[in-house]
Amino acid sequence: MYAEERQQHIVDRARREGRVDVADLASELAVTGETIRRDLSVLERHGLLRRVHGGAIPVERLGFEPALAARDAVLGAEKDRIAKAALAEVPEEGSILLDAGTTTARLAEILPVDRQLTVLTNALPIALSLAGRANFNVLFIGGRVRSRTLACVDPWAMEALAQSYVDVAFLATNGMSVQRGLTTPDQAEAAVKKAMVAAARRTVLLADHTKLSSDHLARFAELSDIDMFITDSGLDPQTAAEIEGQGPRVIRT
Repeated sequence: MYAEERQQHIVDRARREGRVDVADLASELAVTGETIRRDLSVLERHGLLRRVHGGAIPVERLGFEPALAARDAVLGAEKDRIAKAALAEVPEEGSILLDAGTTTARLAEILPVDRQLTVLTNALPIALSLAGRANFNVLFIGGRVRSRTLACVDPWAMEALAQSYVDVAFLATNGMSVQRGLTTPDQAEAAVKKAMVAAARRTVLLADHTKLSSDHLARFAELSDIDMFITDSGLDPQTAAEIEGQGPRVIRT
């Protein structure tokens, strides 16, 4: 097993069971305790786990979000594949909405240069990356900027979304499950995401498989509110079928 595969296994188990133990993991994976401790240090630097005595706990259990840069460094290849698959849902012309997130940001980077689009976004990095593109009319959804995600929230953002209606909204999420739908740690961001769903003719969710079965404080949508879910091949076929049973079409890249 490669180090990346081992580390993904550790994260998945931590999210499933609430914590992981160094000795148990070393025995299960047939490696030394020192190898597991190095893995935990890597995962902590990536903002996925927090080291505790004898093991680690997923950051979701600690009530805070990893910073944007930490999240962007994780599962880069998967996020790139998701973004490329999402290009098929970008209209030839019209309007789209890009939520704040690391995968939606990757979609922004590869938007076609031959399409005339109006792009709404509440994400500072996305707005800045698109502002110089002559073929795009970029409308920035302003408001209070959350330092952890660089997303604009609160009344100004909500008012702008209430007055808008786009062809497709590309949404991000911190967590999702068949039982609880789409969730995020911050209530202000949840309110904005909910308004985004209401402001779009179609909603496409972009999220890697690690968001599955990870539930957070604030729910902003049911799976039935989503038209399409684009993820990576790490999502198992059975779970994909369960999600499709709730409404959205599932694309595994």
